[in-house]
Amino acid sequence: MLSRIARFAAFAILALTALPAQARVTITFWSYEHAGRFPHAFITMHGTLDRSGKPIKESYGFTPKSVTPAMLIGNVAGKIDYTTKAYVDVGTPHFSVEISDAQYDAVTKMVREWDAKGGNTYSLNKRNCVHFSAEAMRLSGLRVVEDKKLMKKPRSFTQSIETLNKGRVKVIETTSAAYLAATPALVGVGR
Repeated sequence: MLSRIARFAAFAILALTALPAQARVTITFWSYEHAGRFPHAFITMHGTLDRSGKPIKESYGFTPKSVTPAMLIGNVAGKIDYTTKAYVDVGTPHFSVEISDAQYDAVTKMVREWDAKGGNTYSLNKRNCVHFSAEAMRLSGLRVVEDKKLMKKPRSFTQSIETLNKGRVKVIETTSAAYLAATPALVGVGR
C-alpha cells in the first residue's frame, strides 16, 4: 500500500512539473480621491509574459504636465504619469483582469502614444486620466461605456465599469495595503 502511494506521489509530481507554467499579466484599475488632492485614475500591471517569461511590474496614469488654471478652459500639454509607490500605497484598487500578451502589448502601445512623444494633449473634458483608464479597459477586453457625467470622477467611473463587467473582472474589496501585501508581484511597484 505504501509503495502504491509513493508511486502515485512520484507520478503526480512528474505530471505537475511537466505542465507549462501559467504565465499571465494582471492589469488592475485604481483611483485616488483624497481631500485636498487632485483625483486620479491609474493602472498597474504585474505578472509574467507568456512569450518570454519576462516579469512585468508597471504603473501608469495620464496627467497634465503642470496643473494650472489653463486646464480648466482648454487643452494643455499632457504626459504619462509613472505612478509613484507612495501614490499606489494610498490609491484604491477596484478590480483586476488577466490579459494576454497581445492585450499587454496593446496597452503599452497606448501608453507610448499618450506619452510626450505621442498624442499628449490633456483635456479635462475629453482626454484625462479617466479617459486613459477607459482606453486601457477597452484594450483589456472589457466593456466600457463612457458616461459623460462620470469622466471626471475616477472612482465612480471605475465602479461603473466594474458593474458592467461583473463576472469578467476580479473585484478587489480591500485596502491598497492589503491588496499589495497579497500580491507579491506588485511589491515596490511605482517609482
